[in-house]
Amino acid sequence: MTHAGKTVAQFLTALNNEDMASARALLTSDFKFVGVLGSRDGADVYIEDMGRMKMKYTVHKIFEDGDDVCVLCDYIMGDKTVFGCSWYQLKEGKLGSLRVVFDPRPLL
Repeated sequence: MTHAGKTVAQFLTALNNEDMASARALLTSDFKFVGVLGSRDGADVYIEDMGRMKMKYTVHKIFEDGDDVCVLCDYIMGDKTVFGCSWYQLKEGKLGSLRVVFDPRPLL
């Protein structure tokens, strides 16, 4: 795995362990999140939301192409599990953006 893939794996491990400080340290300050149910601008806002949600990840596959990393995974939100895809883009060695796609119907 390259630096980009390792950074994403470390980030997901930190989130799964609810270690928000370690997860935040892997994000650029201007981190941008775009998802099916909304978007967030800024690493601090995103980490605050993730801390409240306590979402967990089961990673199935990580694909890398330079500073782009794609993760196929299950998002576990309480008693709901949804399969989806996360596209991370690194900027200067840290996670600069994340775009997530999944079918939200089980959550609605």
